[in-house]
Amino acid sequence: MTVLHGRVGEQATIERLLAAARSGRSGSLVIQGPAGIGKSALLEHAAGRAEGMRVLRGVGVESEAMLPFAALHLLLRTGLDQIHTLPAAQATALNAALGLGDTAPESRFLVGLATLTLLTELAGDGALLCLVDDAQWFDQASIDALMFAARRLEAEGVVMLFAARAGFPAVGLPELRLGGLDRAAAAALLPADLPPQVRQRLIDESDGNPLALIELPAALSTEQRAGRLSPVGAMPVADRVQEAFQAQIAALPEPARTALLIAAADGSGELETLVAAGATLDALGAAERSRLIEVKGTVVGFRHPLIRTAAYQGAPATRRLAVHRALADALTRSPAVDAADRRAWHLAAAALGPDEDIARELAEAAERARTRGGHAAIAAAYERAAELTADPVRRSGRLAAAALAASDAGLMDRAAALADRATPDVDDPDMIAALIQVRAHREFELGAPLAAGRIIMAGVPRLASRSTERATWLLVEAIRCAWFAGDTQLAEEAAASLRALPAIDSPLVSGALGLARLMGGDIGGGITLMGEAVDEHHRAGLAVPGLTFTASLCFALGRAALGEEITAGVVADCQRNGMIGWLANALLDHGLAQGWRGRYGEATATLNAGLRLATDLGHEHRVSHLTCSLAWVLAHLADAQECRAKAEAGVARADQQGMVLAAAIGRWALGLLDLGLGRPDAALRQLQAIPVSSIAVLSAPDQVEAAVRSGQPGQAAEPLARYLAWAGHVRQPSAEAIAMRCRALVEENEAAFARAVQLHDDAQPYELARTRLAYGEWLRRARRRSDARAQLRGALEIFDRLGAELWADRARAELRATGTVPAAPRKAGDPLSVLTPQERQVVRLAAGGASNRDIAAQLFLSPRTVGYHLYKAFPKLGVTSRAQLAAIARSSSTHS
Repeated sequence: MTVLHGRVGEQATIERLLAAARSGRSGSLVIQGPAGIGKSALLEHAAGRAEGMRVLRGVGVESEAMLPFAALHLLLRTGLDQIHTLPAAQATALNAALGLGDTAPESRFLVGLATLTLLTELAGDGALLCLVDDAQWFDQASIDALMFAARRLEAEGVVMLFAARAGFPAVGLPELRLGGLDRAAAAALLPADLPPQVRQRLIDESDGNPLALIELPAALSTEQRAGRLSPVGAMPVADRVQEAFQAQIAALPEPARTALLIAAADGSGELETLVAAGATLDALGAAERSRLIEVKGTVVGFRHPLIRTAAYQGAPATRRLAVHRALADALTRSPAVDAADRRAWHLAAAALGPDEDIARELAEAAERARTRGGHAAIAAAYERAAELTADPVRRSGRLAAAALAASDAGLMDRAAALADRATPDVDDPDMIAALIQVRAHREFELGAPLAAGRIIMAGVPRLASRSTERATWLLVEAIRCAWFAGDTQLAEEAAASLRALPAIDSPLVSGALGLARLMGGDIGGGITLMGEAVDEHHRAGLAVPGLTFTASLCFALGRAALGEEITAGVVADCQRNGMIGWLANALLDHGLAQGWRGRYGEATATLNAGLRLATDLGHEHRVSHLTCSLAWVLAHLADAQECRAKAEAGVARADQQGMVLAAAIGRWALGLLDLGLGRPDAALRQLQAIPVSSIAVLSAPDQVEAAVRSGQPGQAAEPLARYLAWAGHVRQPSAEAIAMRCRALVEENEAAFARAVQLHDDAQPYELARTRLAYGEWLRRARRRSDARAQLRGALEIFDRLGAELWADRARAELRATGTVPAAPRKAGDPLSVLTPQERQVVRLAAGGASNRDIAAQLFLSPRTVGYHLYKAFPKLGVTSRAQLAAIARSSSTHS
């Protein structure tokens, strides 16, 4: 452990994580730094202090970075016999990912959830330490699964430590960046017999790098050790250390050098494969005696990654090509599951130019990766296959396949770059549509919906002559992009192109055309077409994408209850089938629907879950949209500071990227917050900034009230007319009631207030409370205190029940102004109000009879974390068993 000189603080951090795991709390840490800085030594220290803990180890190998889930298989290999204990969908996904089953996993994140659950199972009643070294060389599929699991660790007793080079993406995980040792610690690593001037020069030139301090003295010549020559040259530390290793390798006999090169080119460390490719046991033994490799059983490993690099890069190119060909031949006879994939990559590494046979083998490897859900590996294999393909049409087809796979892997920039390399000679309509979708999807998810729509419009003419159906669905998507971008011109162009195509009988087409009309100001025509689409959606048998679009139309139609029903089904479908990319979008829509219905606790939990997933996926558009939507829900509650912070951050990002719809929701949140805080002037400024082509019709009632309360009734005329026209067409009781409330506010008409209260149904209780509050305020100003109290008490009861504390405070203030003492805040009206959003979700599912495993699968948590949340929730609720939860949950439902 001499390498750990000067790492007291880092060791203490790791030991705290291990201690917490023994008490049931999980943790993770990403240790970053350059080669040789001591990352591996810290992992060894963790392993040495993990008494009583199960330890899993995995080491990334650069040559295996293109094999899907190869690193995950290595890490979990000692626990594979426990996969059968996982929920069925997770077991199927993980078996497929690891090449142990035949069914492709629906989602790479479902594999991540299975990994989390398996780590929990392997921890058992104790604790588990998971060590991942050289994580920067893990294949992308393995890293996705492990990062997904690490971000969700809570109460499993699992510690995950990652060691990686600087720049390793570790979003959402704590990081520990290692620098060089101080001079005292560095000096302690040097041999005592070095002259003082040589010691000082090594300390200066090593930059405090522990591996350099250990390896460079051994590489010094006699003259250098005596201080008569400069001990090192002016090159980076890693290069100096690598050069020292190359000198050690050069001193070995030729058979040992060949064996090291074979091991370096192979990467798997399988002794049988190395021997079959020409490495002799005697030669490997000589390399081991020189402390360059370690042979443990039938596995050969390098003592340090820089030794592997030195062995490979120090060999002439002709010898490297010959070794790759030898490994390909050896793998022809290997029974290993991934032998064919590794053979294809070795053949590709030995290729000197285009070779259709090798390209075909790589394409076959890509399709095998598809059965394991390794989208990044599919992209890599198809990309290399394209590079080895001489025929331009076939090359473009393989580039298109690579682009689609990269997009599915969430690698948006790479997907777009691959799509751009495909030449226009692709004639297959499926491939043409795929290339358009990849380019558009990148722009949309990175936060540029207008650019995405323009890409679609530019590509549709070429596609329309080959496939009307494909062109139709892309134009529907272009209108959806226009809606998010708030761009009426794009919507009109896409709608015109859609009408020019032969008609396809689908509610999605009529819904898109209706949305375009609504954006263009034709409220009546738009509502009619969208209403027809929503009414027909059951008949059409729509899948998740179509249902998601239908749900968004429900909001524009004022049909909140149907929107909540559809989105609940979409969320369940996505969770059941592991459609994680769509799930983030489904959670956004469902959270908004819950908020619309006044279920603010559930809405907050739902939107937070969506935000977490969107962050995992790297979907900037979805992150901004969810952030603004979460702010809109919080505007109804008491946390004004959090609401404002999220809304302002979301609006700033959305404005910068042209996400008009997201920014509109954020501005609505700020306007609603200011209105609730009694700042109508500020509210009016925010609400007036919402474009008419966006959600302005839905926020119009708040704009009307802000104008009236700020003493500017003239500013209420336009939003009032807009809302009255919309309400007249949608013909929903809540919309008609709100329209009547707006008229009452502007006209100060008591009959309109009374009629508004009568028109409300139970679809939107918050709006009923707003109406009763406004009526009560009007009655108080008219000095009819008794009548005012009745309305204000009714409003207060609803606001309290919903947890809309800002508005409840306003109702209390009005009641006090009538000369009565209002009741204290009654959060107890909702028994679940004492829980955190996460606990609330867990309790609701448990009350419905779901097991911890079922709940974990739905909420993307581990079963042990679910148990921890129930353990925390039970005393808060005053219950001792799951059987008592059902009555409490039912009571909460009636109050939310």
